[in-house]
Amino acid sequence: MQKITIGANEAGQRFDKMLAKYLNKAPKSFLYKMLRKKNITLNGQKAAGSEKLHIGDEVKLFLSNETITGFSDRHFQCRPEKLDIFYEDENIALINKPAGMLSQKTSPDDVSLVEHFITYLIQSGQLTEEGMRTFRPSVCNRLDRNTSGIIAAGKSLTGLQDLSRLFKDRSIGKYYLCLVDGRLEHSSHIGGFLKKNSQTNRVKISQKEETGSSVIETEFVPLKTGADTTLLEVHLITGKTHQIRAHLASVGHPILGDYKYGGRKINDFCRTEYGLTHQLLHAYRITFPSLEGALSNLSGKEFFAEPPQYFQRIAKDKGVF
Repeated sequence: MQKITIGANEAGQRFDKMLAKYLNKAPKSFLYKMLRKKNITLNGQKAAGSEKLHIGDEVKLFLSNETITGFSDRHFQCRPEKLDIFYEDENIALINKPAGMLSQKTSPDDVSLVEHFITYLIQSGQLTEEGMRTFRPSVCNRLDRNTSGIIAAGKSLTGLQDLSRLFKDRSIGKYYLCLVDGRLEHSSHIGGFLKKNSQTNRVKISQKEETGSSVIETEFVPLKTGADTTLLEVHLITGKTHQIRAHLASVGHPILGDYKYGGRKINDFCRTEYGLTHQLLHAYRITFPSLEGALSNLSGKEFFAEPPQYFQRIAKDKGVF
């Protein structure tokens, strides 16, 4: 028999959700069968699985150690990588992700920022492998692999849930810096429809709605204009795949280094001159709304992440930084 006392990172979720994390290899049918047979109990009572957990609740598993071990994947392989964490409290962390790093896994063998972040929490003593059996810290927003900048991550269940909700309802302001081809001298708010082709991993922008398309909105403000390049601040209102890259390309101002949506001539020049192999797009600013509760310390605040050195060098050479 094993006993689990519910803590802050387990409380607030359904009992069956917590069990599915603890016995993450067990079929749901097995879990519900054990609940029906009272081989798994909540506070000494038979449970249905739909109960909401509270701090101090006691869960008992009347199962053999072999069964529990067989249905549990406890091992986590640490991935030491120095992260640029520029803000951290007990609930969240803000990380300046480098270009080239995945935000989250896209296949089982991938190593992403999530794995590096969990490694940091384990090595700094803020998380244990046992604690990961019922709660796994993760990121709340995503950036393309080759887009650098701010990733917000939840360290606690409350932090993860509250942050995710803010991103979902668009309460958080997300602002990017990018270098685009051509001169832009006026701010603009552009809309349209975006449709993704999953086979080519490209998106198409149009002004007419199509089956499977999504409404998109992007605002941009020219910060400085050079002879043939503009430094833009982009406010991402909706957040769809490749939205900024495709939207700017659709109005004739693709991001430098973006071979997928931009022109070959300017990108070949940037590759030869600077070794640039990806788009110059950086999530540099994030703003929080008025907040109460666990994230009240972030209420009304904004945070900045410095662009990479290669971004600054190219912007200076182009006379826009």
